Amino acid sequence: MYVERLYSRSGEVAKNPYKSLILLSSKSWPNLCYQLFRQGNTAVCTAKKEVPMKLINSTVAMAVLALGSIVAGAAHAGTVIYNNAIPANATVALGVNDDGSLNTSTGNIAANSSRTGLAYNFGTAEASNWRDSTSPGCFCEGWGVSVNGTTSGYANVAGGGANLTVGALANVSGTSVTTTTSLTSLMGLTVTQAYAVSGATSALFQNTVTITNNTGATVNDVKYVRVMDWDVPPTEFAEYVTIKGTATTTLLERSHNDGFDSSNPLVATSGLNPATEDVDFTDVGAADHGAYFRFNFGSLDDGESYTFSVFYGAAGSEADALAAVAAADIELYSFGQSSRGGEITGSPATFIFGFSGVGGVPVGEVPEPGSLALVGLALAGLCYARRRQQA
Repeated sequence: MYVERLYSRSGEVAKNPYKSLILLSSKSWPNLCYQLFRQGNTAVCTAKKEVPMKLINSTVAMAVLALGSIVAGAAHAGTVIYNNAIPANATVALGVNDDGSLNTSTGNIAANSSRTGLAYNFGTAEASNWRDSTSPGCFCEGWGVSVNGTTSGYANVAGGGANLTVGALANVSGTSVTTTTSLTSLMGLTVTQAYAVSGATSALFQNTVTITNNTGATVNDVKYVRVMDWDVPPTEFAEYVTIKGTATTTLLERSHNDGFDSSNPLVATSGLNPATEDVDFTDVGAADHGAYFRFNFGSLDDGESYTFSVFYGAAGSEADALAAVAAADIELYSFGQSSRGGEITGSPATFIFGFSGVGGVPVGEVPEPGSLALVGLALAGLCYARRRQQA
């Protein structure tokens, strides 16, 4: 047996002409490492991931085959929803799979990818102006739930899914869709995710997540992960990432910038940059990275539910993105911005990934350090003027 084709982080497919060797570019490594990491094998990734071009022997090929196809994951039903009932007038779109993950191939509108995840319209209503921020290269966006420290289920197009029974899409319209899944090995533990345009601002979609326990017994250590690899246009593999709200979000258990990490809450994780672990940070990059968040909601008695919200959106500037965050009372968020000046003004688009109902306080509009300095100078000048008047 041999691997003939492998999915590449750059969006290409590397063919294997020798039938016993695999040719990979360096951008293929994050996806391959992700698969191997899920199985507890990181030796090959550690040894090779920094080398621009390598031939990998057939033993690795056999290992990858054993893990399942790396190409695109299992087929999903899905839909694309818009922030306007008239798609031609929309500025933000979201591609949702039936398992609740993003990055759907159904009805793709993105000009820079074969799937739609979180897309922004960079111009007119023409399809060529839609650019996606989560699906170029690796389709790394997903979620997972676990209980009792032993049982989990998760979904991610790039990393695959496990232990989830997936229901049919419901409440499908041009602006909304609802997904329902349950743990296959623990029937009665269900996760409903209702995606719709936020009532606070049309710049955001709000995913209302409800975890319900009808298993007949209390479940403890209820965890939820949401993770994404930012690929922000027009510099899809070199973006700046920000995370804010970690210090005040009491139910947050883990956060960092590794968007390639597993959606399984029971898997240990770490940041691509250790300085991003469990702290706020601003404009880290430019690099190919993302955002990872894991929450612990404690215990759910039989018949009890826990509800919180995940937000996805985009705006034409950082100021507009901060206004959207404030309007929706978001408690914890990540921004993805391009490396063509996006870290300065947020233009041409700032992409938004946030949460509420996770034990935090609304972060509101946080001034940039430069703005705070200007305020300080103004106050100092005012005090000086008053002292001169008194003199």
